Amino acid sequence: MTETELKLLLKELVSYSQETEWLEFKLNFHSNEEIGERISALANGACLSKKQYGFLVFGVEDKSHNIKGTTFKVKTATKGKEDLEHWLIQRLDPKIDFKTYEFEYSEGINISMYLIPAAINRPVKFFHNSYIRIGSYTRLLKDFPDKESKIWNRKDNIKFELQLAKENLDADSIVSLLDTQSYFDLLKLPYPSNREGVIDKFISENLIIKTTKYSITNLGAILFAKDLEEFPDLKRKAIRVIVYKNNNKIETVREQIGGKGYVSGYQGLIDWVNSQLPANEEIGKAFRDDKRMYPEIAVRELLANAIIHQDFEEKGFPMVEIFSDRIEITNPGIPLITPERFIDEYQSRNDMLADLMRRLGICEEKGSGIDKVISYNEMYQLPAPDILIQEKHTKVIMYSYKTLNQMDKKDKIRACYQHCCLKYVSNDKMTNQSLRERFKIESKNAAIATRIMKEALKTNVIKEDDPESNSRKYKKYIPFWA
Repeated sequence: MTETELKLLLKELVSYSQETEWLEFKLNFHSNEEIGERISALANGACLSKKQYGFLVFGVEDKSHNIKGTTFKVKTATKGKEDLEHWLIQRLDPKIDFKTYEFEYSEGINISMYLIPAAINRPVKFFHNSYIRIGSYTRLLKDFPDKESKIWNRKDNIKFELQLAKENLDADSIVSLLDTQSYFDLLKLPYPSNREGVIDKFISENLIIKTTKYSITNLGAILFAKDLEEFPDLKRKAIRVIVYKNNNKIETVREQIGGKGYVSGYQGLIDWVNSQLPANEEIGKAFRDDKRMYPEIAVRELLANAIIHQDFEEKGFPMVEIFSDRIEITNPGIPLITPERFIDEYQSRNDMLADLMRRLGICEEKGSGIDKVISYNEMYQLPAPDILIQEKHTKVIMYSYKTLNQMDKKDKIRACYQHCCLKYVSNDKMTNQSLRERFKIESKNAAIATRIMKEALKTNVIKEDDPESNSRKYKKYIPFWA
């Protein structure tokens, strides 16, 4: 922060009528241990108050909030022969990244300040004890079990989308860093005639927040950054596309890493991915012209799902890998529901991001995206997409065209199950005829479809709609979960 920004921040802090769980004023230094306890208490208090930071300010009277200055020099303070900052960090658990500032508020009035990030997922301890502020007192957190349990409960922590990606900016910087035009274009709204109109709209969407100045949230940066390099903590989440020569990873043909936010760079990314996909030489009896191997709408939906459902706390990034016989789309994090229920259930860990991407037209309404993926794979007569849950990643695979004879038993059962699900969520039921249409099996070969359904019944992914019915010809089937 600049000195001007620090002065504005201090004015805002002293305007509070009293100290809080996340804010404490002191005139001068008392002891190193006291500072460590206060850092623990303010980090935990900021978490409980759903604040980004706690503040420990030296140079202000705690009751009157008069700014009087201090002789304590936070930057040069020591504990024995060791820098006090290093000494404190080594005794905090976890070792939170607090920041220290010194500045002259006015002539002869010096201020020292600790800016302390809120505890995340667990309380911050100092010398093996956690602390909390109760009124104007610092107490052991263990004496207040209700407060301690709230800190352990992740729902009480600041959502990833609302964490700050870049702070203390003016309006010009906001417009310089974010692609504000895309937001209004995609929502088909007129671009405001003045900068205040743009800023107000972005504040209403939680893309930026206003304190003394403006800050860009992770939501604003990850979706609308003109250049993700400007946001060091988010650039590692840029989408990566890799094209391989064959059906393995031995030889890479080319690689592309997205440089913009997900919304700003989405259409360009989709165009580039589609340009790398092989063209169809033959897709059964349906398409023989210059169509791409994979339906664009399916690629769009799967990539949007990878973005929306990723776990931002896991290492890694959304990735598209194009092989000669398949395309794999991977996102960090395991899903909140089982893959078998993707078609009929919906649960996202990034609700704000998902909602905005839907309103911007990047992806489908809740739960309908996978329906389209399956439907278009059937239309293009492709094998059913496969969903793999790995240790810390989710991967969806779309395969290139295969004849029914080229598909193995797992391919056929998976296709049968997905077809059954698609029928059910469309208020219909799978029959021998509908499955024959899915695989382009002639009516004289109905026994082939029957055998596939028997295998699906054996593996318990489908069941008979009416087990009492004796009609083989008109028997209907529903998913196991229906």
